Amino acid sequence: MDWTALFLSLRLAGWTVVILLPVSVLAGRCLAYRRFRGKGLVEALVMLPLVLPPTVFGFYLLVAFGRNSPAGDLWQGLFGQQLVFSFQGLVVASVIFNLPFAIQPAQRGFESVAADIRDAAACCGMSPLASLWKVELPLAWPGLMTAMVLTFAHTLGEFGIVLMVGGSIPGETRTIAIAIYDRVQAFDGRSAAIMSAVLVAISLFTISLTFWLSARVGRKLS
Repeated sequence: MDWTALFLSLRLAGWTVVILLPVSVLAGRCLAYRRFRGKGLVEALVMLPLVLPPTVFGFYLLVAFGRNSPAGDLWQGLFGQQLVFSFQGLVVASVIFNLPFAIQPAQRGFESVAADIRDAAACCGMSPLASLWKVELPLAWPGLMTAMVLTFAHTLGEFGIVLMVGGSIPGETRTIAIAIYDRVQAFDGRSAAIMSAVLVAISLFTISLTFWLSARVGRKLS
């Protein structure tokens, strides 16, 4: 069992969720309530990672983050290291690749909040921020929870993007999915099976916990 790879995957998934939580709230709420020109194109761009092969998406990210790219030059100048083949690069790539898993469920959650409820909150003198915090977020909670769980679970099992952007550097970019692939390549089926079972168990526990929490919140709100 490659514990280092497992902990790195959990760390990557955790940072991805932390970064995408406020993004999903802001973007999901905007797409749910606002009507603007080009909204369909924005939604299509958000969903693009779902239909592109991870290797294709990873190739474009590799080019965008490379040393000769503006983003790569900026990162090199600020932090003195390259963005690709680093844990920081994996986090940025994971955030971009998981946008549809974070934003779409959040958008559906905010769409489930009736306009009459938001209007009533405004009539009671609530500011938009207070309405978001006290009214909309509790009602949109199932969608937000689904978004974060899908993001976490998807990040744990991601292979193509990690391999393209990060490679397989032990302790830096070698996640549990890459470790499983390496064990299979080395004909070490037992280690690959153990790591795969652990990954399945973590994902199943995370999803089950989400359903339990959503049910508890639903009972409190009803």
